[in-house]
Amino acid sequence: MVDRGEVCVLLPTYEEAATIGDVVASFRDRGFSNVLVVDGHSTDGTRETAREHGARVIEQSGRGRGNGKGQAVREGVARADAPYVLLLDGDGTYRPEDADALLEPLLSGEAEHVIGDRYADMADGAMTRLNGVGNRLINRAFRYIHGRDLGDILSGYRAFTRASFERCNPASEGFGIETELAVECVKRGIPTTVVPIRYRARPDGSETNLRPVRDGGKILLTLYRLAKTNNPLFYFGSAGGLAGLVGAVVAAYVAVEWLTRGVSHEVLAVGSAFAVLVGVQLVMFGVLSDMMLALNREQTRRFEALVGRRRTDQPPSTPSSRTEASDGARPDRRPAIERGETRTERRDRRVRSEDRDGETVEPGVDGERATE
Repeated sequence: MVDRGEVCVLLPTYEEAATIGDVVASFRDRGFSNVLVVDGHSTDGTRETAREHGARVIEQSGRGRGNGKGQAVREGVARADAPYVLLLDGDGTYRPEDADALLEPLLSGEAEHVIGDRYADMADGAMTRLNGVGNRLINRAFRYIHGRDLGDILSGYRAFTRASFERCNPASEGFGIETELAVECVKRGIPTTVVPIRYRARPDGSETNLRPVRDGGKILLTLYRLAKTNNPLFYFGSAGGLAGLVGAVVAAYVAVEWLTRGVSHEVLAVGSAFAVLVGVQLVMFGVLSDMMLALNREQTRRFEALVGRRRTDQPPSTPSSRTEASDGARPDRRPAIERGETRTERRDRRVRSEDRDGETVEPGVDGERATE
């Protein structure tokens, strides 16, 4: 059973007054008392409505709309006072009934990041045709570039541990936050799983803040940009392949012109050769980067395994062992009278100390060095 006291429900919002009240109330009715709303300077009363329904509300830093959803999520996680975070939009498209399914893999230790798959049960009209095409294109691009099928990487309903979010260290400002979290989970080997959820249409009076073409283009660029550190062979290889292809096409044109018409294009010939050379170098750089990345991942895996094994093999400390270690490390330096030593014990201790220094001493009657 999910301990709702250990979960912070995080709701990044902008102009969601029509829906935020019902969303906050529905989660509080199910026992989630820790509801945090991060608002991007709404002007329609979103913050006031959220407070009236029992949410803790903070205003996103920056001016206007803040710096986007990504910044709101980062600020919200930084202010969350719970080990688990349940992240969702405040537009009423996600159900609180699916919260337990998202949190269960975290509490059981199966995963540290859980994504809700909207395609498992999507209501009619919940997603426009253009958005549907864009979502599927981005998911396929993610699988091809980053080598992992996470179902629906753009889902706004997910759960994760604060520790895993800090390891991801996302930097995206806008709607690319979900994409970056998915890429970082793959890159850093964070256990991630997908669970089916219900995705509903927006309630009447609620308008989306997503601009499909502009935001979709930014997300695709984010996928490509993050490939630089997660799949450098694709990142540099694709650029090198494009440069080589352009150079080859120009070289073919120059060759045809020279063979058929006897016209030489010296500048184009030099440019095509340069493009092909740059393309080859980029591909080779991608190969070398991929080899270095593989080596780094192997070293990281071995280091983490070694640290985990040492932690497992290390015996737990007990009060008695700590006391013994402390006694051995810190000799009693109190005066002899306070330690309760007799005169004979003090004499014998002094003799043993001088013997260790290489001297042979015969004790006298009064405990001092014997004289001849």
